[in-house]
Amino acid sequence: MLSYRHEFHAGNYADVFKHLCQSLVLQQLTRKPKPLTYLDSHSAAGRYNLASDMAQKTAEFVGGVDALLRASLHSTQAQGYLALVESLREQNQYPGSPAVAANLLRAEDRLVLMELHNTEINNLRDNMGGDPRVAIHHRDGFEGLLAVTPPTPARGLALIDPPYERTEEYQQVVKTLKALHQRWPVGVIALWYPLLAKKRNKAPAMIEAIAKNQPSSLYRAEIWVKSQPDELGMYGCGMAFINLPWQVDVQIESLMPELVQALGNQQGGCFSEWIIKPE
Repeated sequence: MLSYRHEFHAGNYADVFKHLCQSLVLQQLTRKPKPLTYLDSHSAAGRYNLASDMAQKTAEFVGGVDALLRASLHSTQAQGYLALVESLREQNQYPGSPAVAANLLRAEDRLVLMELHNTEINNLRDNMGGDPRVAIHHRDGFEGLLAVTPPTPARGLALIDPPYERTEEYQQVVKTLKALHQRWPVGVIALWYPLLAKKRNKAPAMIEAIAKNQPSSLYRAEIWVKSQPDELGMYGCGMAFINLPWQVDVQIESLMPELVQALGNQQGGCFSEWIIKPE
């Protein structure tokens, strides 16, 4: 059953980290004049109303995008993302990953957005359907990624960020990344994942399984905003990349300490490593 609605969590610290990393990759890819394709496996609504009942119920954006905007990051690479979220925040909105991508991509680029949830697909069409660069698919994102790859243009980025509502999704991620990388060896693959309480944290085993499949390269970066609990709760999140573009690792690593400080928690921290270095 599909019960996850991202509007409850829109603009939180996990969104901020994910979208900053996404922005850095897309900015690097668009430095070359060749067109590219952006694939989004779990697009949800594409853009969110922070004044809605769902967003206001949790108000997670207060410790995320609002804290970030108050802090004013100095990183030059983050300015494109910051300008977008600041302009939308004035309208009580926050961009999902499709809107972040649409803002950074060019007229010749393509966006392929997938969403399975029956309500969210209609929201996605309302928010993103008017863009001629965008194709929207009402389908399972794991299946959809393999069905549309290799894309045309062949350069590009696939973002995978399932809700991890079911334990099986961790295994689905491992299988999908292996098959996607085989079908699309030149594509950049970005994976978001949660860092959970000790008894529920499946991320380390998932990353280990991805590494065992021997992709061409594998890099991960993680941030956390509090200490890891024992029983319940998410204390941080991570991003893993296959074919991360040159110098983006340096940009992420220079940004993370400033981001942790901006989120304002004394128990916060960050970590990054190349698990498999590119040849």
